[in-house]
Amino acid sequence: MKTILITGATDGIGLETAKMLAQKGHHILLHGRSADKLHKVKQMLMDEYAKPEQEGQLGSLNVSTLCADLSRFADLRGLVNEIKSSVSQLDVIINNAGVFVTSNPTTGEGLDVRFMVNTLSPYVLSTELLSLMPEDGRVINVSSAAQAPVDVNLVGAPPSLSDGLAYAQSKLALTMFTQFLGEKYSETGPSFISVNPKSLLGSKMVKEAYGIAGGNLKEGAEIFVKAALSESFAKVKGAYFDNDAGRFAAPHGFALSQDNRTALISSLHAVLDKHYVEAT
Repeated sequence: MKTILITGATDGIGLETAKMLAQKGHHILLHGRSADKLHKVKQMLMDEYAKPEQEGQLGSLNVSTLCADLSRFADLRGLVNEIKSSVSQLDVIINNAGVFVTSNPTTGEGLDVRFMVNTLSPYVLSTELLSLMPEDGRVINVSSAAQAPVDVNLVGAPPSLSDGLAYAQSKLALTMFTQFLGEKYSETGPSFISVNPKSLLGSKMVKEAYGIAGGNLKEGAEIFVKAALSESFAKVKGAYFDNDAGRFAAPHGFALSQDNRTALISSLHAVLDKHYVEAT
């Protein structure tokens, strides 16, 4: 059984993914912002999927909870430290947490919350937790069909874009750093994969942004489980999987430029050097 971190796991696709992986008996690290929601989700998973191996004995399902606000660098540092102190191996990271529409787009450090939650926090988790990951581990970064050329100067700047454009740029930035890390660790692993789970699924994010019910969340969860466990996703070196098309595909053309990826990574590190104290 694998140890799997899922961020944003208390609702939407993250919750559906947690259910599917719990049903298979994996050790799930549930991340969310609300301790109350995390407790309820953990209890639900244990009640539903911790089947007795023998009468009077609890099954082997293991569910842990991690409470952190990924728009706050202090919480992000704390999350990294808590994971490092609680598990000796982390097989899969699913960076699912994301922000589209928000009433407060500015973080405590004055950054755009979309870049913070959708790009910077996944980048930190993707890199700071590598010491726990085996060669055949997988980092799955949740992208989107919404992608736009990234103004790298805005990664560490106050909000200045519309909700839609900030989201599209932050998601392409995530896709680009996934490419970068996939290339960097191509010889040693783990695998890095960015995934568009499918457009307009019925998540809270889609309902708030577009006012529609959306499609079946299980379609997105199924592709995350496949990316986490299937041999067809083994040894992926930064590729982008588009579940709208049902195949690996090229992301927005802006991401195909090595110069653009290098500029983005430089910008990410400039922001992190200023705001993030490296976890010890």
